[in-house]
Amino acid sequence: MKKILATVTLLFFCAATVLQAQEKEDKLDLPGDNLNLYAVLKLFQESETLEGFEKKLNEEDSKINNLDLDGDDKTDYIKVVDNLDGDVHTIVLQVAVSANETQDVAVFTVQKNDKGGVEIQLVGDEDLYGKDYIIEPNMEGAGDKATETPNPGFTGNTKVINNEKVVVQQTTTVQISAWPIVRFIFLPTYIVWHSPWYWGYYPPYWHPWRPHYWHFYWGYHSGWYWHYHGHYRRWHYHRYPRWNAFYYNGRRSHSVIVINRRRDGLYRNTYSRPDSRKDGLALYNKTKPVNRVPSDKPNVRPTNPTRPAVPNKKPTSPNTRPITKPPVNRPSTRPVTPPTRPAVRPAPKPAVRPTARPATTTTSKTKN
Repeated sequence: MKKILATVTLLFFCAATVLQAQEKEDKLDLPGDNLNLYAVLKLFQESETLEGFEKKLNEEDSKINNLDLDGDDKTDYIKVVDNLDGDVHTIVLQVAVSANETQDVAVFTVQKNDKGGVEIQLVGDEDLYGKDYIIEPNMEGAGDKATETPNPGFTGNTKVINNEKVVVQQTTTVQISAWPIVRFIFLPTYIVWHSPWYWGYYPPYWHPWRPHYWHFYWGYHSGWYWHYHGHYRRWHYHRYPRWNAFYYNGRRSHSVIVINRRRDGLYRNTYSRPDSRKDGLALYNKTKPVNRVPSDKPNVRPTNPTRPAVPNKKPTSPNTRPITKPPVNRPSTRPVTPPTRPAVRPAPKPAVRPTARPATTTTSKTKN
């Protein structure tokens, strides 16, 4: 009996050690920890249109968006804006942080190559992810040597994730060109998508929720590692040759509010509940039983490791149905972080609710 108990204890200890090591490897200690770009790329691959992708990205049930850049303890709405550079699409994910500032979160670059395939990368903004945080499919046929990879754990067609081998699924650029959303944006009839929503004016179907602690969020997404690391990889350079000229130096939007909040350490409270990691993993096991992964306590019912809301100080648009981040009534477990933004802000401009696909342009503050 003592031997059995000792064995079980050793197994739990090893599992905990592996999880902690993987957690340390994954955590950037930056705001981008709360938007998993592997999950975003997976959703992009599965979507049919940019409008549908934007809607799904902002759904609570998708468990992808956990961003709270403005610090009001409610998730931010991420809008999608496609900017064309010839036949190259730079598809920006962007958050309105205030009535006057927007912050780019990440950018897809989608371009055709001379062999009839399509190359795609998802680049996290440096204010949220650090410099050159690039995710792409495990591409073949993109001029890469088999050994050319920045990941030292990559060997042959397997990777070691959470102490288990994950089969690497290679994808050709021709296969990427067949993704539904890629085919959609390269149609001759495609109307360039610029999300019509802005600060104080959001779609009526969207209701923000209290963001989860990072450990809960990480625990849930750790169950998907077999897919994330099997199909996608980190990369070390931009494939789009005009990244700096067209996007970074010409169209990138960044927020002083985000920079100041990051400097003051106001995003760090999200890391204060390591015990909630097991609850996130338990939720994954509950909702995805086919891909169930081990947990130190698989039968634990997930609690609500969410952050308490603060009074909504954002102005609402007077004559429109959509509202700004409606209140969320849920129990709270974390002390409120004092808001850093001024109590009074200019009221957003009134707007008529747009049609399904308006031809409006997105206004943003551009880095000089």
